[in-house]
Amino acid sequence: MAEVTLRIDGMHCGSCIRRVTQAIGSAGPVEVKEVRLGAARFEVADSQVSEARPGAREVSDAVIAALAKAGFKAQVEA
Repeated sequence: MAEVTLRIDGMHCGSCIRRVTQAIGSAGPVEVKEVRLGAARFEVADSQVSEARPGAREVSDAVIAALAKAGFKAQVEA
C-alpha cells in the first residue's frame, strides 16, 4: 500500500476532523488511517494502483481537491 500524509490547514475542532475524514473518504480508493488537527494519513491500496486506475499521486490530488471543496487547504508532506 502507498501511504500518504497530508498537512492540512484550517482544522480547529472535532467537527473539522469529521469533515476532513469524510472528504478524504469520498475522494477515491483510500483507507483513512488517522486524522488529527493539522494532519491526516491515508493509504491507497496496491490493488487500486494499476494502468486502468489512478495511482497514489492522482488519488492524493483528488483528496486535496476534495479537501479544498470542504474548505481546507492541504499539501502532501515530504
